[in-house]
Amino acid sequence: MRVFITGVSGFAGRHLAEYCVTQKKAEVHGLQRKSSQRAAASRLPRKIKLWEGELLDFARLKQILKKVKPDRIFHLAAQTSVPSSWANPSEAFRTNVLGTYYLLEAVRELKLSPRIHIASSSEEYGRLTSKEIPVSEKARLRPVSPYGISKVGQDVIGRFYYEAFGLPVVVTRSFSHTGPGQSDKFVAGSFARQIAEIEATHGKRVIYTGNLDNIRDFTDVRDIVRAYWLALEKGKPGKVYNIASSRGIPVKFIAETLVGLARAPIVLKKDKARLRKSDVPRIVGDASKFCRDTGWVPEITAERMLLDLLNDWREKCS
Repeated sequence: MRVFITGVSGFAGRHLAEYCVTQKKAEVHGLQRKSSQRAAASRLPRKIKLWEGELLDFARLKQILKKVKPDRIFHLAAQTSVPSSWANPSEAFRTNVLGTYYLLEAVRELKLSPRIHIASSSEEYGRLTSKEIPVSEKARLRPVSPYGISKVGQDVIGRFYYEAFGLPVVVTRSFSHTGPGQSDKFVAGSFARQIAEIEATHGKRVIYTGNLDNIRDFTDVRDIVRAYWLALEKGKPGKVYNIASSRGIPVKFIAETLVGLARAPIVLKKDKARLRKSDVPRIVGDASKFCRDTGWVPEITAERMLLDLLNDWREKCS
C-alpha cells in the first residue's frame, strides 16, 4: 500500500509519517517544499521517500503522483496560521483552496483512485452561540478569519470532487491540537518555547500571553494523526467528520500547567500585540460521529501532551 502525504515536513505531517511507517505494508511517500527547513526534514523517519515540489506547481504535482500511484493520500499541506492569514490572505487562499483543487484535479486527470483525506479545521465554524456548543458537523459555517474562509473552500472542493467525479474523499475538521514539535506560532508552542528559553538562558522570568480567557478543544497531535489514519480506514467517503476531544480547556489552563512544569518561578504577562483581530471565545467539538464510525478515542492526557511539548522545546533550546 502506497501512502502519499502532502505537508509531510509540517507539525502534523511529521507525526503522521511516523505513524504510517508503523503500519504493515505501508510504503510512505511525502511531498516536501523546496523551502522546507532541513531541520524539519531531518526529523522524518528514514523509511520515507521524499519528493520535492510545490503544491501550486500543477505539472510537477502531476508528475509525482504519476510515479507514486498512491493508494492513499493524506492532504495536510496548508497555510495553517490564523495570524499569518490576516497578514497575507492571498497566500492562505492560494495554498489552501487552489492547492487542494490542483491535488484533486491531478488525481482525476491521471485516473487514479486513491482514498483521499483532506485535513480541514474547526476554524470553519467561527463564532458559535452557546446553544451550538459542543458543535457538530451540521452547524452553520461562519468563519471569522481568512484562514477559516480558506478552509471552508478546501472543504467544499473536497466534497465537490466526491459528488461530481466519485473521488473517495473524506474531510476532517480537526480542533486545536498540540504536542511535541509544535511551532511557537501557536499558543501552546509559544508558551513552551518561552519557558525553555528562560530555563536555558536564565533570562527574565516573564511569559508574554494573548487572551487567556478563550476556551479551546485541545487534543494531542499523536491522537489526531491516528484519527487521520482511521478516517481512511473506516470513514465513509463523502462525509465530513469533526476530530476533537469534546472537552473545553481554557487557554489559561495551558499556560498555568506549562508554567507549573517550569524549573524556575515564572510570571504570566498579557501582551496586547498578541491579541487577535478577530477571535472565537469558546469552541468545543462534538466528535461522536467520527468515534461511532471509526472507534477512535483520544488516549493521551492533556498533562502528558504539555509535558512532551515542553521537553521538545527544552531539547531545541539547550
